[in-house]
Amino acid sequence: SPGRVPIPALLATSAVHHRLSRAGRRMRVGIVVETGEARETHHVACLVGFGAEAVNPYLMLESARELIADDPEPAVVKALDAGLLKVISKLGISTVASYRGAQAFEAIGLDRGLVEAWFTGTHSRLGGVGIEALAGEALARHSRAWPGSEWPLLPVGGVYAWRRDGEHHGWNPETVTLLQKAAHGENGDGHEAYEAFRERVDGDQRDLTLRGLLRPRVDLEPVPLDEVESAKEIVKRFSTGAMSLGSISPEAHETLAVAMNRLGARSNTGEGGEDPRRYVPRPNGDSRRSAIKQVASGRFGVTIGYLMEADQIQIKVAQGAKPGEGGQLPGSKVDRYIGELRFSTPGVELISPPPHHDIYSIEDLKQLIYDLRCANPAAEISVKLCAEAGVGTVAAGVVKAGADHVTVVGHDGGTGAAALSSIQAAGIPWELGMAETQRVLVEQGLRARTVLQTDGGMRTGRDVIVAALLGAEEMAFSTAPLIATGCIMMRVCHLNTCPVGIATQDPELRRRFAGTPEHVTAYLMHVAEDVRGWMASLGVRTFDELVGQVELLERDPAVPGGKAARIDLYEVLRAPAVPSEAPRRKLESGPPAPHTLDHELIAEAAPALEHGTPVSLKRTIRNVDRTVGGLLSNAVVAAQGEVGLSEETIEVELDGSAGQSFGAWLAPGITLTLHGEANDYAGKGLCGGIVAVRPFRTATPPAEGEVIVGNTVLYGATGGRAFFRGLAGERFAVRNSGAEAVVEGVGDHGCEYMTGGRVVVLGPTGRNFAAGMSGGIAYVLDPAGDFEQRCNPGLVDIEALTDPDEAAEVRHLVAEHARRTDSSLAADLLEHWDDRLAEFRKVMPRDYRQALKARFEEETAELRAATSGAGR
Repeated sequence: SPGRVPIPALLATSAVHHRLSRAGRRMRVGIVVETGEARETHHVACLVGFGAEAVNPYLMLESARELIADDPEPAVVKALDAGLLKVISKLGISTVASYRGAQAFEAIGLDRGLVEAWFTGTHSRLGGVGIEALAGEALARHSRAWPGSEWPLLPVGGVYAWRRDGEHHGWNPETVTLLQKAAHGENGDGHEAYEAFRERVDGDQRDLTLRGLLRPRVDLEPVPLDEVESAKEIVKRFSTGAMSLGSISPEAHETLAVAMNRLGARSNTGEGGEDPRRYVPRPNGDSRRSAIKQVASGRFGVTIGYLMEADQIQIKVAQGAKPGEGGQLPGSKVDRYIGELRFSTPGVELISPPPHHDIYSIEDLKQLIYDLRCANPAAEISVKLCAEAGVGTVAAGVVKAGADHVTVVGHDGGTGAAALSSIQAAGIPWELGMAETQRVLVEQGLRARTVLQTDGGMRTGRDVIVAALLGAEEMAFSTAPLIATGCIMMRVCHLNTCPVGIATQDPELRRRFAGTPEHVTAYLMHVAEDVRGWMASLGVRTFDELVGQVELLERDPAVPGGKAARIDLYEVLRAPAVPSEAPRRKLESGPPAPHTLDHELIAEAAPALEHGTPVSLKRTIRNVDRTVGGLLSNAVVAAQGEVGLSEETIEVELDGSAGQSFGAWLAPGITLTLHGEANDYAGKGLCGGIVAVRPFRTATPPAEGEVIVGNTVLYGATGGRAFFRGLAGERFAVRNSGAEAVVEGVGDHGCEYMTGGRVVVLGPTGRNFAAGMSGGIAYVLDPAGDFEQRCNPGLVDIEALTDPDEAAEVRHLVAEHARRTDSSLAADLLEHWDDRLAEFRKVMPRDYRQALKARFEEETAELRAATSGAGR
């Protein structure tokens, strides 16, 4: 009413929830929130996360009815349900009951007393506004609603897209235009335009970013600019952010790579793979190769050749702008070329599984780092973390696990293919994460062992200086280089309709791309010169002297009043509690190359590596022998290229218990036959080799029903074949993109997120089979007829195996399984094949079927056209 102002719904909900909890009565009552404030996914997620059983966003529903003739309520509710499901799934939570009241949030800029009283237990590292400020905002909103108000119209919003009179954006028509003028060298060398861009951006930051509240100290003795490290050296610390080929066009992706290589800096592939043709320099000497190869959690397009062409391999555990998510690519962007690079099917949407599919613990991450060192001992191994509370502790574990490089990313940026609910209120500022990571590593004596990088909304030299003083030796730029090449921030990246040919795979739109490497190099050199100016003013001659000197930062007194002025920056500006001489940057060399059983195998396989002469080797293996086959595959590709050797040129017969990642990255031409058992991650990244695991020679038959291999087998495999006589653990063939496999039973989540290949299961399956499976085909022997109860039907259909040609392919795989493993189960099945064929269930992804049908129709039409032309 005119005389009554509503308490903010989230404040009221949390207050009631905690009061009832403290009184011991919360379990006796449900909380239903009826509010006009809730109008998008994040609002509902917060209300449920702070205790609501149900939410009625009545104003949103009433507004939708006014705008849409038909009843929009089911669609709106469905959209909110889907958004909430996405939020909780990113946290690894499966049910709303587990999410309700979990308070899986971090408060940014709220007074600690307010948080403790009303949002008890919520992470809050930055103090700020209190209850009085919230009351003032509630009164201001209320005043707009009544006749006579000085507000003639409601605000236009503009949170997700720029509006002239709406929310202020760091990237707006003015800053975009100024940057492009600077990068394109208009009106001379572009220096004047860059200065205008820098002045505008650095001024805007006070209202937009945490770093905008800080400034380098101004009371220090400057040094002459000509004594400061050169821009050509500083720019080598820059890289592009992880933007995959697929999310952006080949032309844009290659332009960034060429530019960074010219500068001696590095570009990042993102998690989409890379065209091997880019490894060959252009006639003019330009290299299109990306020095940083990302493997992410889903490993799109990762082969042994891809890993060997890296100066740095980056494991994307998390992404700051979308914590808990992998990369996402709409099916409209997956054309033939992208599908080929990602080992997936054109037209089918791609979603990476979250990181917990192969990194359950810090020990698993350490194993992955070891696996990647075996694939490419010369490359740095980087781990990408998001700047959440506790990132410093995680980073310490990562460094102890052997990472040479840690990237801490913030909430700015993120893929244009993300849902809107993943753009706002997802992640936190990198400044908080970098400050915590630097402090923890210095205090634990680990800082000298790793390089720190930050990524998220970097624009000017001031950003670089603040990042360095907080602890970063390197910086990644993403959006700004794209704008330099022509991006105009239309914010339609997910629609494949980018009008300047950057975030699209549409051939017609790609022809509009006008960016050049010179645009990117010019912009980054401007930034590096800007950095030099700041260094001179701080009295610093080399960039290394900057790193971690947080004492050279202070609160900017020019920050205007209001909420920003109330932010408590103690946690950002707090120096490590150690003597000042403790290392604050990397000083030590990286870990040594792995010492594995492979060194012996490589020495004895010399005839095969040098001349292609077949060799047969025998060895005993123990569970301390990890990643057997990794270094050997590296040697094969180094000698013969990614095509490898002819099948079974190198045959290795092993007896014993294999350690983790047996057969990882196994290259074409290598066959590993193990008499014994294998641990987790066997066949990880298999890309052409053959793996067979059968019981110990001394095992008492029958072997059926015995576990022969661990969890997460064939994760990210792109080719080759694998045969396991016995049961496998959970998540068998997750993200399999091309391997063929036979196994005699699997645990939960088999064939999860699979995009290609064939899997034959001759025994029981656990629950949730085929979740997220968008490609490839699985064949499950189901004599009891109950498989359908354990299969996730979200993306797949279950049908009989009736096609004679397809049945023959399955029989061929079962026969090879019998030959390589001496499986009595396979032998019996082959003997009664015709009688038991009806017991097979074919698991077929629906989108994959449609894509295959469309491809067949397209190829048929092409053939008819060619035949018709020949007839004429």
